[in-house]
Amino acid sequence: MASLTVDFYHDVVCCWCFNLSSRMRSLAAEFDLDIRHRTFVLQASRAEMAIRWGTPKDARQTILGHWAVCRQASDRPECVDIEAMRAAAFDYPHGMTAALGCKAAERLGGQVAHWDMFDRLQRAHLTEARNVADPATVLHAARELGFESAAFAQAFEDPKTLGAVEADRQQARALQIHSIPTLIVGKTGSRLVNGSRDDLAAQLRAALGCGKGKEMP
Repeated sequence: MASLTVDFYHDVVCCWCFNLSSRMRSLAAEFDLDIRHRTFVLQASRAEMAIRWGTPKDARQTILGHWAVCRQASDRPECVDIEAMRAAAFDYPHGMTAALGCKAAERLGGQVAHWDMFDRLQRAHLTEARNVADPATVLHAARELGFESAAFAQAFEDPKTLGAVEADRQQARALQIHSIPTLIVGKTGSRLVNGSRDDLAAQLRAALGCGKGKEMP
């Protein structure tokens, strides 16, 4: 049984989530964490993108400014290709299609599969400048990860998968989560502050020390 359960709320199109995911993979092994992945789509459609960011040109310019800050804080800055996304022929993508891909993977292969799909789609988005709002990108990632194509496509298109995405969003709202990434620890509901790997490790040590016997999933 894992020593600590952590709910990881994230969105494939979030660069800060990219920085955090690799750190949490390392920490999950070190601290024997049970990471539960929760999709929290900030904008679920082109219409929501327009409401939040304005024109596609404005959205790209503003969001890539955020990428630049994230890149400076990243352990893998070479994986954040700002210029490739700046030159991409498609509008900056919303996160719903990718979230459906992550939940489809989870339905077929559990939390491990969700995390693998999340990381693969983040790499497609941030490193390869591919359109993760295009279902073809998600289906291609699924094939790369070894999912059987027909089974994955069926799970991806199943209304229950959309329901699972929406359930995560509703849970996030109930917990008053307004930004991502968000990490919530165990039954106490305490939140880790996003930071370097060393910062996160110190917070996990404190959580284990203060919550011993109470943080079991």
